[in-house]
Amino acid sequence: MAGDLHTHSTCSDGSVPIHRLPLMAARLGLSALALSDHDTTLSAQYAYDHPVQDGVRLIPAAELTGYDFERSHRVHLLTFWPDLDCPALRRHCDIMRQRRNECALQSCREIEALYPQFRTEQALEYAQDSGVLFKSGIMQALQQLGLCDGIYTGLYHELFGWEPRGKCLHSPTYPPVREVLATAKAAGAVVVFAHPTVYKSMPLLRELVAEGAIDGIEVHHPRNSPEDRAECAELCKKHDLIVTGGSDFHGANHGKPHPVGACVTEDDQIARIEALARKRRGGAL
Repeated sequence: MAGDLHTHSTCSDGSVPIHRLPLMAARLGLSALALSDHDTTLSAQYAYDHPVQDGVRLIPAAELTGYDFERSHRVHLLTFWPDLDCPALRRHCDIMRQRRNECALQSCREIEALYPQFRTEQALEYAQDSGVLFKSGIMQALQQLGLCDGIYTGLYHELFGWEPRGKCLHSPTYPPVREVLATAKAAGAVVVFAHPTVYKSMPLLRELVAEGAIDGIEVHHPRNSPEDRAECAELCKKHDLIVTGGSDFHGANHGKPHPVGACVTEDDQIARIEALARKRRGGAL
């Protein structure tokens, strides 16, 4: 038995409503599932409200976004069992919701000028659960109009690509990664560095491990390179860090499919997360 500790739903940029995820895990025989949507407390609240669903234990989580200004890249931190009443956590989520929406609405205005059949209201239909319009929601609307045949296809890179820069890309300002770490600490959360390969984060990861700033590393992730995975495993062993794995499930909103259970966390590591969370939260979760 094991758990998938990294999944996304329509509470952020996933395509599947949150209540459908536990049954996917149950059919695979998973014992636990972390609901870890981006910069929101919605999925964590769902897990607190439904501690067990379809026989699967739900773990409250949030994937918080920060920025490594030294190396100019984003950083994702998985935070487990956060205190949802923490003012710093609520402030982080409110700020990111506002910044993401401002950027997305500007992108939509520009896309309306490019494609007269597109209307911002169509894209906003995909933000009803989250309250945040993500680029994937805009692409879903464009796909419905027959303007592309998938989310992360040529049109996505034309509009939102990084290199070369997309013609309609507007990126929110993210808080410094150590500020986000302080927010997670204030919320009493267990902090795991997510998918270090995705944003080429190994140099930062080594720094944070040396500082004792994180509790674990997402060693097992579909996009981690074999080299990074091996180094991450060694770092966990050397520093007694928690080893996690997760699919990073987004439903249909993937460039390549990552089904629930594609990568998992062993039960003994899940137990370590819970024990540490209880210690930080004064015994109550």
